[in-house]
Amino acid sequence: MSAVEPHVNKFIHILSYVRPYKKLVGLNIAANLFYVLFDILSLLLFIPFLDLLFSEGKEVVTAGMDFELSKEYLSYYFNNQMASRIQESGKLGALSFVCGITILLFFLKNIFRYLGYLCMAKVRQGISFDIRAAIYDKVITLPLSFFSDERKGDIIARNTIDVNEVDQSIVGSLELLFKDPLNIILSFTAMIMISPSLTMFSLILMPISALIIGRISKSLKRTSRKGQDKQGEVLSFLEESITGLRIIKAFNAEGAIRHSFFKMNDSLRRISIRLLNKRDAASPLSEFLGACVMVGVIWYGGRLILSGDASALSGSEFIGFIIIFSQSLRPIQSISKAIASINKGMASVDRIDAIVSAKSNITDPEVPTEIKAFEKEVSYENVNFNYGGETVLHDISFKIGRGQTVALVGESGGGKSTVADLLPRFYDPVNGKVSIDGVPLRDMRLTDLRDMLGVVSQQAILFNDTIWENITLGHPAKEEEVHQAAKIAHAHDFIMALPLGYQTNIGDAGGKLSGGQRQRISIARAVLKNPPILILDEATSALDTESERLVQDALEHLMESRTSLVIAHRLSTIQHADKILVIQGGRIVEQGTHKELLALEGQYKKLCDMQGFS
Repeated sequence: MSAVEPHVNKFIHILSYVRPYKKLVGLNIAANLFYVLFDILSLLLFIPFLDLLFSEGKEVVTAGMDFELSKEYLSYYFNNQMASRIQESGKLGALSFVCGITILLFFLKNIFRYLGYLCMAKVRQGISFDIRAAIYDKVITLPLSFFSDERKGDIIARNTIDVNEVDQSIVGSLELLFKDPLNIILSFTAMIMISPSLTMFSLILMPISALIIGRISKSLKRTSRKGQDKQGEVLSFLEESITGLRIIKAFNAEGAIRHSFFKMNDSLRRISIRLLNKRDAASPLSEFLGACVMVGVIWYGGRLILSGDASALSGSEFIGFIIIFSQSLRPIQSISKAIASINKGMASVDRIDAIVSAKSNITDPEVPTEIKAFEKEVSYENVNFNYGGETVLHDISFKIGRGQTVALVGESGGGKSTVADLLPRFYDPVNGKVSIDGVPLRDMRLTDLRDMLGVVSQQAILFNDTIWENITLGHPAKEEEVHQAAKIAHAHDFIMALPLGYQTNIGDAGGKLSGGQRQRISIARAVLKNPPILILDEATSALDTESERLVQDALEHLMESRTSLVIAHRLSTIQHADKILVIQGGRIVEQGTHKELLALEGQYKKLCDMQGFS
């Protein structure tokens, strides 16, 4: 496969987004066809107009001539019409006639031009909408492992900056690729009818400018890719700075952060200058090359006229040829610019394609096993898991019976969260299997699996919306059901004390609420879902004593008669668990009840002593 083929395939993939708008594209092409046709006719009128001004109009031709698409017939027809007008109304009347026809043609030309723009506006915005939707759909379906190597700001940049770049550079150039070839074809058809030899001479000169412009467009893509990547870095850094502003201020790190942003921003500035310099060089260079071609055509056409051969080219025909040829240079230059612009936009296509074409290894099986309800147990069997080439879980095996609570404890980084993340299939184990009621998770539909699970994490994940929408996330419910869930989570009272109650907007990530309040809304969300299996990931570790008491009480209500996998930081919260697993270095080193593990006087006892708990 050549180096060009992947880019061609990606360009074709972008063009596939045009398919739903093919009717609008067809209307755009039709409108542009009429636009170009009236444009050429308005230019051809200059020939009889010049004949009239310089008294080159011929007498009325009495012999008829059958219609044919040729220079001779068109010349006969225009000369006949002009001579007739001169006889009827004099030269001023004929001049008025020509001016009126010219105005009419320009009016029709621009009407169809505007209609073409109307159609293309819907196509462009529709394609941008579809690409953004495709990126977003892919982002929310990709496994968490994909985002471990990606920066949030860069992904946001791909759905905003890169999509805008594709719209402006590629989709915006599509109309030129539809319209300008028609313009060139009809222009050269008219030019051939006027003078075949002069047209052939102009065709010899034109490829020179296209070759030079093409060399510039190749370097545009390379520089553009660097610029798009750097924009993603700047956006990521900005997002991280806003998120961590509290820490930046607390550590008086404004100067260091500002310096880092300055370096990154300055790098973007320098890349952008190079990009603009290369892009802007295309226009004056193409204009200069076009002028050189024009001078060459004038020189050759002048020779034909000065040769004295009256049948070769008349003065009015030559001027008309030059007018049409000069107008044909504009679409030729536009196509050169469009190609350069498409090359520039292909850098953004590459970045978008990296997400849209990303493969997910967390997928539904072709023939899923149906599981109606959770009845017996969750089972981990000889589970191993690698991350970045390093094994982080080694031969993990345990079971959680229905209605039981199993707690995971141990040092940070030991693998507790990874064990829990395997249950909702955020990741898949490298070896071994996780199953529910004997059915491996890989054999179940993801929606069926996750419908059975409720997750309350250490950091309450809330959205910039109302309390109601955060509690009912993905599960529309009646008012009494939402209120009951909030009461179980000890959240109803503080919610009702807010000015708008459940319709209060909680700000970005719930920033208008305290940590305990955010966590209780997160618990209310899990209560409303009413799942048979719970995953509690250090849900109280970041709270103060009072908030911890309220949240812990809410969790105990939530865990009643449910199967729970609990990651515990504060060991006092899991002393009544049916089984406690001590995980160290990705291995289960101890397991048993609270009393059994204390009696072993091993790792669990050390953890309890460190927290002053026994």
